[in-house]
Amino acid sequence: MGEPVVVQGTAISQPYNPYEHKAAAPTDQPVAQQPASSSGAGEAQPTKCRDPIFALLLIGNVAAICAVAGIYGSTAFDQNQNTSGENYDGYIVAAFVLGAIALVFTGFCLPIMMCIPMILIKASLIGMLILSGAMMVVSFLSGNIIGGIFGVVFFLIFGCYARAVWSRIPFASVNLLTACTAVKQNCGVIFVAYLYVIVAFGWSILWSIASVGVYDQVIATVNGENNINYGYYFLLFLSFFFTHQVIQNCTHVTVSGTVGSWWFSPEHSGCCSGGVMGSVIRTLTTSFGSVCFGSLLVAILQATKAVAQAARGEEGGSFLLCIAECILQCLADILEYFNKWAFVYVGLYGYSYIEAGKNVFTLFKNRGWEAIIADDLISNVFFFLSLSVGGICAGIGYAFNENSFGGIFADAIDTGLSVSTTNAVLGFIIGLVLSSILLSTIGSAVNAVIVCFAEGPAEFEANHPELSRKMRETWLQFYPNCGA
Repeated sequence: MGEPVVVQGTAISQPYNPYEHKAAAPTDQPVAQQPASSSGAGEAQPTKCRDPIFALLLIGNVAAICAVAGIYGSTAFDQNQNTSGENYDGYIVAAFVLGAIALVFTGFCLPIMMCIPMILIKASLIGMLILSGAMMVVSFLSGNIIGGIFGVVFFLIFGCYARAVWSRIPFASVNLLTACTAVKQNCGVIFVAYLYVIVAFGWSILWSIASVGVYDQVIATVNGENNINYGYYFLLFLSFFFTHQVIQNCTHVTVSGTVGSWWFSPEHSGCCSGGVMGSVIRTLTTSFGSVCFGSLLVAILQATKAVAQAARGEEGGSFLLCIAECILQCLADILEYFNKWAFVYVGLYGYSYIEAGKNVFTLFKNRGWEAIIADDLISNVFFFLSLSVGGICAGIGYAFNENSFGGIFADAIDTGLSVSTTNAVLGFIIGLVLSSILLSTIGSAVNAVIVCFAEGPAEFEANHPELSRKMRETWLQFYPNCGA
């Protein structure tokens, strides 16, 4: 037994050092995935707070919104009291019932993905092709020639893409199987993800109260309804997106750290094991500033886009504002994708945000396209599984009518739709959201697996030989000359 290695400040006992592959036992893993320190391989960082100034900015942001909600937020209640005699009780009960059903069906997704990952990836790829073809046909049949032309273009693009990546499906399926195994053996991260969602929901309510108060007491009062100061809008949107990005990325970093512990030290796995709890603690302490740094960059772009969208609505759809909105959305999407990989390095090794970003460039320089293809193929699976759970919940919700639950819908608020249709819409949204939470957790695990496989193949072989064999075999199908 070698010296204990340290994964972001936590000593774990391992026969191999995950950061010094030259000392590892011989392996026939691909040479391209046996990084040396000169190639930018990750190394455990000293335990200290990274990028602390950005954590302080988030704390200041939350404190400011709490203060604003306390000072101006009373108008959100004073002017929106329900006096119609209608109530939401029926839909609240339906939401809880449908939520429980969604959790049950979402729970089935994990074993299904572990049993038939390759079939799911192939089906989702074909499904994307069918959807693009359906958009094309519907557009032409409805007389929308422009939409039909775009449909043809997308159909051809998806067809070429499917043909190009079809041979990569075995490697992506093993990635998915490995990620599901890691999450299953550390199922506590799922509960952590739901806790983060509860926090996000609470933040949304708090921000809504503050924003209504600011609009009524400051924006409309000072500037008038037709003379809006978009500076207020920008600050409010920035506050909202900043905190939500932090919550979302905390989930990603927590899962990445947990997968790293499972990869290098499987004996620390378990529902509420040291691997899970240690990752949560590191995410919310030493790595919290790094999470806030990357989140703030995306939030600035999202807030600017939201202001441009609001301005375009006020000014009758300015073409220049439309172009600016599209550019900002593209930049935000690119940065979010970059963050997704950077935060894997933050969770695994405790890097600062800038250092993690440098490792992302190294990763994609060495084997970027395989990472992108595997990630994209698996995200299609998550999309269709979420739609499936949402559709099931919508069907069950549609079965609820005025007589359900002892006639609780008799005096329900009028939504403009029938009770059954409203419950169907509610069920679809609840099923989609709850299933997306679990699947986003597995998505984070997939990204962490790709990084760990690139940087720690010897430990994978030692700790999870069966999964290692499958991943190695599928990799060598495409790169037979990369074996040792």
